[in-house]
Amino acid sequence: MPSLWMLFASFAFAAMGAGVKLASEFYTTSELLFYRGLIGAVILFMIVRQRGGTFRTPFPKAHLWRSAVGVTSLWLWFFAISKLPLATAMTLNYMAPIWIAAWMFLMGWWTKTKHAEWPLVLAVGASFFGVTLVLQPAIEANQWFAGLAGLCSSVISAMAYMQVRKLGQMGEPEYRVVFYFSATTAVAGFVGVVGGDGAGGLTPFHSHTLYGGLLLLAIGGAALMAQMAMTRAYRVGKVLVVANLQYTGIVFSSMWGLLLWGDRFDWHVWLGIGVILASGIAATFYNTRSTARGAVTEKTDPIASEL
Repeated sequence: MPSLWMLFASFAFAAMGAGVKLASEFYTTSELLFYRGLIGAVILFMIVRQRGGTFRTPFPKAHLWRSAVGVTSLWLWFFAISKLPLATAMTLNYMAPIWIAAWMFLMGWWTKTKHAEWPLVLAVGASFFGVTLVLQPAIEANQWFAGLAGLCSSVISAMAYMQVRKLGQMGEPEYRVVFYFSATTAVAGFVGVVGGDGAGGLTPFHSHTLYGGLLLLAIGGAALMAQMAMTRAYRVGKVLVVANLQYTGIVFSSMWGLLLWGDRFDWHVWLGIGVILASGIAATFYNTRSTARGAVTEKTDPIASEL
């Protein structure tokens, strides 16, 4: 099932997040953005060139827009993380599927071309409820600006995801979408480091150790795999199912916290994880059943063999 690519993407994003948390002891946020984008772009460039692919695209403006909104969302989210409790910032970021659902239903109502699939709507809402149980978010009165930044990050993330789907429907292979986003992330991170977010001194970048270098490679590799899988999921899968499965990322993140940092969970955390998993299974089952009944879905993957 095409939408299940999002499960792998969520796992890889969670692994990347764990690497970022470990590497943040040695590098600034801008450095992590730079290396994440650079490593992914270099790896992808070598693979595509070895296979005879091309990065020439007939849709440069569409790529520019996707990359711009994606990088902006990342910056806002990292700003929110630096100012808010991590649980609150993550909860705000996980509101992106809610905005996707709202946009789709608004457009369907406006154009009168689609009807509301309420089982999927309920699944998305249940997943977000599960996220709040896991993360227990809270915002103090003096944190409203950072909270607004986190909220804007989720809105822009939704725009980025929809642009990813649009590029796929236009015929762009995943590797081009991911390459241009990775390259833009590297440029934005470099500007941030040089602009004053670095280590200072003669060079704004921190020096590397073997452990730090391995963490950066792991972050870049995990980010590349996650972006490729997520791009394919939004291109060939059912949008609301993919958006709902995205919530499983908080489950994988919780497991990384349990494994690496010995986090201990209360009953509400386990209940939230259960709600997330149940809603994801329900959404997948509903989509499979509706497809079997003849629902209109994309049955071909015209560019699956490009890479």
